[in-house]
Amino acid sequence: MRVIIQDDYARMSQWTANYIAARINQFKPTADKPFVLGLPTGSSPLGTYKKLIELHQQGRLSFAHVVTFNMDEYIGIPKAHPESYYSFMWNNFFSHIDIPEKNVHILNGNASDLEAECAQYEQAIQDFGGIDLFLGGIGPDGHLAFNEPFSSLKSKTRVKTLATDTIIANSRFFGNDLSLVPKTALTVGIETVMAAHEVVVVVSGHNKARAVRHAIEEPINHIWTISALQMHPKGIIVCDEEATDELKHGTYKYFKYIEQDNLDPKSLI
Repeated sequence: MRVIIQDDYARMSQWTANYIAARINQFKPTADKPFVLGLPTGSSPLGTYKKLIELHQQGRLSFAHVVTFNMDEYIGIPKAHPESYYSFMWNNFFSHIDIPEKNVHILNGNASDLEAECAQYEQAIQDFGGIDLFLGGIGPDGHLAFNEPFSSLKSKTRVKTLATDTIIANSRFFGNDLSLVPKTALTVGIETVMAAHEVVVVVSGHNKARAVRHAIEEPINHIWTISALQMHPKGIIVCDEEATDELKHGTYKYFKYIEQDNLDPKSLI
């Protein structure tokens, strides 16, 4: 596992956007061989999306031959609802880049057969040859996508009941009214994410520091589902200084030292 520690959220977002852009450009995607990108929602990736948009606007990055698969979607709210993840992605990212609409894949939380929807989603990922890079964020309890604590580390795309902590955290998007927050969602599984060729997780803020400690220093377990990243051959956590607050001093120094001479991905775009 690599751990990239940046000074603040802005620099964390810039590093991550540069890394993703470099990977896409190195891949040299075509219509017959697109780059397959897994994407999250939430506040953590917003800065990365903003920087990716800027790189596109500068003519340094195209999404014309990129295919995306989002991590999750609420069950039971319309696609047009301002807090659906469909709306989130189009408002904050897809509408600002050159990605063809047919290349965007987001789970349908209103499908008549939710289990079939999940199975089809997994199959679609396989049909594209798997995900080349999965970008993710985590909650304070270490959940990745909507794989809440105690989720199976072998899980695939499925229906998931949301934990109370997640519902409370997400209520800020619903006028702080808990009754308006969906209680279930469709989500990719931990195994779905871990099957990607690369996984990059962005983490910001002191409230995520405990999750970062469990991700890096503690044993792999299904309570902190982000800990599964320890098993990935190409897993990266990109975090700001505040998110490292609970790491041991030696752990912090190790990753700061080992990454100090690595090039900023910007030089590879």
